[in-house]
Amino acid sequence: MDTVAWLLEAEDPSIRWQAMRDLGGSPPAEVAAERAKVATEGWGARLLALQPADGCWGGDVYGENGDRRSVTWTLHLLRRLGIDPAQAPVREAVERVRTGVHWREQEGGLPYFEGEVEACINGGVLALGAYFGVLDGADRLIDVLLSEQLDDGGWNCDAPESQRSSFDSTLCVLEGLAEFERATASTRPDVETARRRGEEYLLERNLYRRLSTGEIVLPRYANFAFPPYWTYDVLRALDYFRGTGDPPDPRIGPAIELLLHARDADGPWPAGAPWEGEVYFAVDAPEGRPSPWNTLRALRVLDWAR
Repeated sequence: MDTVAWLLEAEDPSIRWQAMRDLGGSPPAEVAAERAKVATEGWGARLLALQPADGCWGGDVYGENGDRRSVTWTLHLLRRLGIDPAQAPVREAVERVRTGVHWREQEGGLPYFEGEVEACINGGVLALGAYFGVLDGADRLIDVLLSEQLDDGGWNCDAPESQRSSFDSTLCVLEGLAEFERATASTRPDVETARRRGEEYLLERNLYRRLSTGEIVLPRYANFAFPPYWTYDVLRALDYFRGTGDPPDPRIGPAIELLLHARDADGPWPAGAPWEGEVYFAVDAPEGRPSPWNTLRALRVLDWAR
């Protein structure tokens, strides 16, 4: 299979435009034109159309019992689709969230983009605010997250009861810090320092191993599901490091080998087991079938790693 051609002919513009940018070598104007379609057709347009007038997708801010139809997971999916934040329908949807959605009282009752109490959620909210251009709560979020960084360099939503970092929480925070730096051309050295320490936590462990035994920390780290929600996996981590723009660290080698081992013989990567919980609609292939999202992300990671 010509996997790049397959991706360039994908059913949804969110896949096509990223393949054009990252794999196809298309001119920037053509990439931008394809990206603009995400807000007007396909999955991105469908998600925008599902937002109620009060801004609260699914009637929930985060999503109880694994429900993925909430404000948080809808915005994260739109970000991963690469929807253009500057387009009018996107700006209007985000503004409805900014003015109309608040966290619950037990979580501070703050406006959505100012975050709540858990590091993994706050890291995600920081990423969303930076991506969509809403930096109202960014300074607060960064101050809280930097104060919660553990001695080993990472984060854990169960801290302070646990003083050992979680791969899940750490990657969620790293994505937020990196998105903030990209959006603001940040001159805050404390943000970069914290991000580098968090990256070191993962790199020391080859992105998936225990320091003590070298074994995989959790089998689910090898399950490449899209969208990933709060959950860590090796492909998500590799794509994060690629996105920082830094050259590949040699310590990602074992993770690259794991990624290559997961590839189907005819070229694509299969879809992982989806996480439980209600969704508006599927955006990836059924488990075990060729996955456009895993293939797109894996190919661009391999190009970067070379």
